[in-house]
Amino acid sequence: MRISKLFKKAALTAVITSISFGSAIVTSVPKAEAATAKSIKLISTGKKYLGVPYRFGAPSGSSYAFDCSSFTQFVYKKLGLSIPRTSTAQARVGKKVTPGYISTGDLIFYNTNGKGISHVGIYAGNGKMLHTSSSRGVTVSSMKTSYWKTKYVTARRVIR
Repeated sequence: MRISKLFKKAALTAVITSISFGSAIVTSVPKAEAATAKSIKLISTGKKYLGVPYRFGAPSGSSYAFDCSSFTQFVYKKLGLSIPRTSTAQARVGKKVTPGYISTGDLIFYNTNGKGISHVGIYAGNGKMLHTSSSRGVTVSSMKTSYWKTKYVTARRVIR
C-alpha cells in the first residue's frame, strides 16, 4: 500500500514537472528577423509620401493619391520589386509570416469590411504600419490598437 502511494506521488510530480517545462517552451515569444538595408529603404521611401491623400481606386503608378494597395505597390516598385495591384492579390505573393516573426517591410493584411482581405499596409517596426487611411492619407499607425488587432488576417514577406 505504501509503495502505491509513493508511486502515485512520483507520477504526479513527473506530470507537473513536464507540464511546467512544456508550457515554458510554448509561451516563449519568437523574435522577428532584423531589418535589412532594403526593408529600411522601403520604409524611408514610403515615409516620403506621408500625408498624400487617399483615393479609392487610385491608379497604379500615381503619386498624387493612393489607396492602400496602390501605395504598397508603388513603394515596392520604387525598390524594383513588382507586386500585384489589389490587396487580395498581394496577399498571395511572397512567403507567409507568422505574427511573432513579422519584420520591417513585410506586407500586413486586414479584413476591415467583413468580406475577407480589404486592407494592406507595410510593417514599419515597433508595432507600427505604414499605410493609407481614408481620413489621413498616407500615415503611420499602431497595429496594437483594438481596431487593428481584431482585423488582422495575415502577413507576407516579399523582401528577402
